Amino acid sequence: MSTITHRGASLETPHAGDELLSMQEVADIVRVPIATLRYWRHLGSGPQSFRIGRSVRYWRSDVLQWLEKQSSHPHSTR
Repeated sequence: MSTITHRGASLETPHAGDELLSMQEVADIVRVPIATLRYWRHLGSGPQSFRIGRSVRYWRSDVLQWLEKQSSHPHSTR
């Protein structure tokens, strides 16, 4: 985990070195239509996502963790 120092305060950056993914990239990885990702976002049951301006983004590590969780517990959410 990287640390950024800003005016004497230390901030942890848990996603340092991680990659931001678009909805299309996540849809390709998970192999579902973008509409399904949007629906999962609405339900709060898909991979963790967030907005940057008007774009929805995902951290690659969050998507892979979500996929791993789905393969271990296919009926659980988030």
